[in-house]
Amino acid sequence: MTELDWLHAPAALIPLTALLGLLVGSFLNVVILRLPRRLEHEWRSQAHEMLDVPRAGDAGEAPPDLVFTGSHCPHCRHKLSPLDNIPLLSWLALRGRCRYCKAPISWQYPLVELLSALASAAIAWKFGFGWPLAAGLVFTWMLIAASGIDARTQLLPDQLTLPLLWLGLLIALVPLFVTPEAAIVGAAIGYLSLWSVFWLFKLTTGKEGMGYGDFKLLGALGAWMGATALLPIILLSSLIGAIVGGTVLALRGQDRSTPIPFGPFIAAAGWAWFVFGDRLGGFYARLFGLG
Repeated sequence: MTELDWLHAPAALIPLTALLGLLVGSFLNVVILRLPRRLEHEWRSQAHEMLDVPRAGDAGEAPPDLVFTGSHCPHCRHKLSPLDNIPLLSWLALRGRCRYCKAPISWQYPLVELLSALASAAIAWKFGFGWPLAAGLVFTWMLIAASGIDARTQLLPDQLTLPLLWLGLLIALVPLFVTPEAAIVGAAIGYLSLWSVFWLFKLTTGKEGMGYGDFKLLGALGAWMGATALLPIILLSSLIGAIVGGTVLALRGQDRSTPIPFGPFIAAAGWAWFVFGDRLGGFYARLFGLG
């Protein structure tokens, strides 16, 4: 056994990948919280320049960047120490409250970190050591970031969906998961299918049922998995959305006319099919007597 052979063993690879996912999850929280604010600032700056309207006060100050600005408490603005930034453990040790002002810390932080760790471990279990693992981790982390932003702001940034789309097309050149032809057709059908539903719904009701980010996200999933995965993803995302979305609306006392983001459901269904598609497909076939 060589010095690196132990990395190929699931007993070592899976927990190590989970630990990596936990660390990356901490950064994903930063992306989820800061990227929308930076995008809004950029859009406002562009609007001011186009309209030639002077800014008021400190409106020109940019929000913190994603990498170099340290974390701080959103309530008291106190800079956090390294001990306050240990993924998951710091939140548990502080019992969900800021060390300095005792304000509650959002559940988002530990949930995103834990989700990233578990999803990363599942990718390691699925693919083992190799390039599919690396690609699958990037795919997973980008879906988590996009879903978190959409859940908070009902925005799916092009800065995440388009790189995910192009990366899927480029990876198909190897290919790791699908052929280039399948990736191109999957991307096109994924985008155009929801685009068609959007316009059909808008022309019929006069309302917008989803955003353009949803089209791009499904197109990206098509690039990674091909057109054959799109129908199961749409069906699964609709099922997840009906259950989770309906439950959330009921708990909040809101009716079904309240808009909810659909991106997280598409991402969850796409990731589930990416990892468990062979098993889910077999279950579906047996359920309907197709296999």
